[in-house]
Amino acid sequence: MIELNRCYNEKCIKTMGKMNDNFIDLVVTSPPYDNIRKYEGFSFDFEKDFKLIAKELYRILKPGGTIAWIVGDQTINGSETLTSFKQAIYFKDECGFFVHDTMIYEKTGISFPNLNRYNNIFEYMFIFSKGKIKTTNLIQDKLNKHAGEFVNGTERGHDGSKKKMNGEKVGRLLKTVGIRNNIWRYANGKGLSSKDDEAFKHPAIFPEKLARDHIFTWSNPKDIVYDPFMGSGTTAKMCILLNRKWVGSEVSEKYCKIIKERINGYEYHPELFT
Repeated sequence: MIELNRCYNEKCIKTMGKMNDNFIDLVVTSPPYDNIRKYEGFSFDFEKDFKLIAKELYRILKPGGTIAWIVGDQTINGSETLTSFKQAIYFKDECGFFVHDTMIYEKTGISFPNLNRYNNIFEYMFIFSKGKIKTTNLIQDKLNKHAGEFVNGTERGHDGSKKKMNGEKVGRLLKTVGIRNNIWRYANGKGLSSKDDEAFKHPAIFPEKLARDHIFTWSNPKDIVYDPFMGSGTTAKMCILLNRKWVGSEVSEKYCKIIKERINGYEYHPELFT
């Protein structure tokens, strides 16, 4: 049996083997794509590792459960690998996941500029669901400059014709803030992704707010969230703050020590989204 609120120092395929079918509500993770970093000498191969992991994720996820899969691509010999899309297609065509959304994580910082291509400041955030998605707590923080006006617009038919849509008939007024778009922008880098110094002992953490927003959006309090590549423990920390149960897998003993140091003393903080 699996123990909740614990990170297992082992490969995720072993951790998932301890889980019953339909056990997890949400997966939030950023896998070590394309071996861009060494991660204590551990690798992540598409054929040997990813395919087995993807199928196990489908098995352990509850019907309607969600995966937030945050990934990018390496450029090798002048060409992007497109590993991110290979993984997305495998999730959909070979495992049976729905592709609920293809989102973008936009970074405020960039790596050293390249002289023959535009600066890369984003990663993909694929949102997969096991069947029709069951939980969507959409974040409303986009300011509407036309707040107080009725929603208006047009809808185009298959034949190219336009149908005018008038919110006045159904009483739909624009609120002061609306649902955000699917491009999420976060500050990244030392002191920005997290205020925890311990976190930066890991070579590639993602912003705490990014993990927090996915956990809030795709799960409810007391739901079980799993991170198969726990890294520095960002997902675990945000689960604690948002009153979610969690399970993690991390193959590096060094990183497991970072996780333990980092989440020690954190408690549920309901004021985060009040």
